Amino acid sequence: MTDHRLQKLEETLAHQDQQIADLSEMLILQAREISKLSKDLLRLKAKIEHYEGHVDGNEDRPLSGAEFAAQNKPPHY
Repeated sequence: MTDHRLQKLEETLAHQDQQIADLSEMLILQAREISKLSKDLLRLKAKIEHYEGHVDGNEDRPLSGAEFAAQNKPPHY
């Protein structure tokens, strides 16, 4: 193999190594973000379930969206 060809292969390999490192870092960051968002989603689901069944103390059936809105009007109404 010629020196020029060998040098070109080494450059290509170096660029690919850097791309793999960059993609790995991006994957780690995305996995952390997905984990955080999943925890937030579970927390919000639990909060919604809590409010659907406990707003008026009636745990027999969850409130509909309209009932919930009617019982929890903003202060300016």
